[in-house]
Amino acid sequence: METGEDYRDCDLHGQEWDQRHFTDCDFSDADLRGLVTTGCTFTNCDFSRADLGESRHRTSAFRSCKFDRATLMFSEFVGCSLIGSTFLDCRLRPWTIRDTDLTLVALAGAALRKTTLTGLRLREANLTDADLRDTDLRDADLTDARLRGTQLDNADLRGARITADGLVHATFRGARVDLDTAIAFAVAHGLRID
Repeated sequence: METGEDYRDCDLHGQEWDQRHFTDCDFSDADLRGLVTTGCTFTNCDFSRADLGESRHRTSAFRSCKFDRATLMFSEFVGCSLIGSTFLDCRLRPWTIRDTDLTLVALAGAALRKTTLTGLRLREANLTDADLRDTDLRDADLTDARLRGTQLDNADLRGARITADGLVHATFRGARVDLDTAIAFAVAHGLRID
């Protein structure tokens, strides 16, 4: 286990890490392009301005980490946990993310248009003002997610779970929904269904 280590400005690109554990480490401005992690944990680590482009992560956990102006283009997260992490002004697209837990993640203002987020857990995530147009959110769990100003136009939301507050505060022009979501949307907007 590595605690409080300083990796600022380090050139770590192309490395392969397996079962490594980091707590309160600083990876800001580090070159992590092409990094491969498997079963690693990062807790309260700072990835501000780090380049994680083309990195691949399998069953790794990034808990309460900070990604401020980080580059994640062409990165891949599969079977990971990003619980409580914050993404601010990051370069994300294209971003591959599957079977990953995004509970309590802050992605306010994130540009995720046309991203596939199928089946992801986004419970209580902050997606305020995020661009999720044309995004595939089938079967995603958006329970209690903050969706004020979130653009979900033309998104595929079939099977997604969204609470009434989210249905009122996001835009859904042309979004594809199932019957249950359509009814919940109508009720959230004050319609009576007889």
